[in-house]
Amino acid sequence: MDKNKPSLKDTFIKGFMAVNAGLLRLSRGRIGSQLGKQTILILHTLGRKSSQDRAIPIAYFNYENKFLIVASNWGKDSHAAWYLNLKNDSHASLEIKGKTIPVLAHEAEGEELDRLWKFVTERHPPYMDYQKMTTRPIPIMVFEPVSQ
Repeated sequence: MDKNKPSLKDTFIKGFMAVNAGLLRLSRGRIGSQLGKQTILILHTLGRKSSQDRAIPIAYFNYENKFLIVASNWGKDSHAAWYLNLKNDSHASLEIKGKTIPVLAHEAEGEELDRLWKFVTERHPPYMDYQKMTTRPIPIMVFEPVSQ
């Protein structure tokens, strides 16, 4: 099996995410913003190689007037492109229910990471399974709204 070739699962996930992003935008968040117990937003980052806007539908949590996104990448050993984009440029925007919120992101570390990991895994236990699937620590990105 060619490790550089996307798996059928990866192809399905990419297609599903593209359709979900379209539904989120067209319905202004009325369709596609709730998948099971998870709430979905569209994360906009600046591509670290392309300098182009990159948008991805992704699960998030509200926490103390901030937004949290777990960079699990489905338990893969590599980080997701959006995470690497944020490490390169912490400015981003979140599309939530038709509204765009400019944010600054930082990676939770130390005590903050421990507290937030407990918070997210209590609300979505599969993150613990993803952690077991990879050797890399799964980061949590914290997004704080900024004034325009």
